[in-house]
Amino acid sequence: MEYLKEYHIVHSLLGLTHFAVATLSVIFGTIVVLNQKGTRFHKRIGYTYVCLMFVTLLTSFIMDDFSGGFSIFHFFAAISFVTLSLGIYQPLLRKPGWLEAHFQFMSWSVVGLYGALWAEIGTRFFDSRYFWWVVMLAAILNTIIGYYSIKNYKNNSLHKFKSFDTRTA
Repeated sequence: MEYLKEYHIVHSLLGLTHFAVATLSVIFGTIVVLNQKGTRFHKRIGYTYVCLMFVTLLTSFIMDDFSGGFSIFHFFAAISFVTLSLGIYQPLLRKPGWLEAHFQFMSWSVVGLYGALWAEIGTRFFDSRYFWWVVMLAAILNTIIGYYSIKNYKNNSLHKFKSFDTRTA
C-alpha cells in the first residue's frame, strides 16, 4: 500500500476498497452497455454492476479527503444513487413504460460513472491549477458523447424490446 500512497493513488483501506469496486463498476458497466439487452447474461452482469455501484457510492459518501467534508463529488454521488435506484426499480415494478425508464436511468448511471472516472483521473494526475478545467472539459465531452450514444442506441435498438415492455413477470 505504501507504493500506492507514494504515487497519490490510494491513501487508505477505504480508498483502496473504493478504487477496487469503482474499477469493477466501470468494467461491468461497460460490459452491460456493449452487450445485448434483455438476456440472462445482461441481467446477471447488470445486477453485479448495481451491487458494485452501491458499494462504490457507499464508500464515496464515507470519504471526505478532497474537501474535509461534503463536496461536489458527494453531490454527484447522491445523484448517481438516485439514478441507479430508479434504474433498478423499473424492471422490478414493471409498470407501463418501465423498459425505457430502466434504459434511460441505467444508461445515465453508466455515463455518470464515466464522469466520475474522469474526475478521479483529474484528482490523481493533474496539478490543482488545471484540475477543474480538465474535469469540466471531460464532463462536458462525457455528457455530450453519452447523450448521443444513448439517443442513438435507443432509436436503433430499444424498439426490439417493446413487446417485452408489456410483460408483467
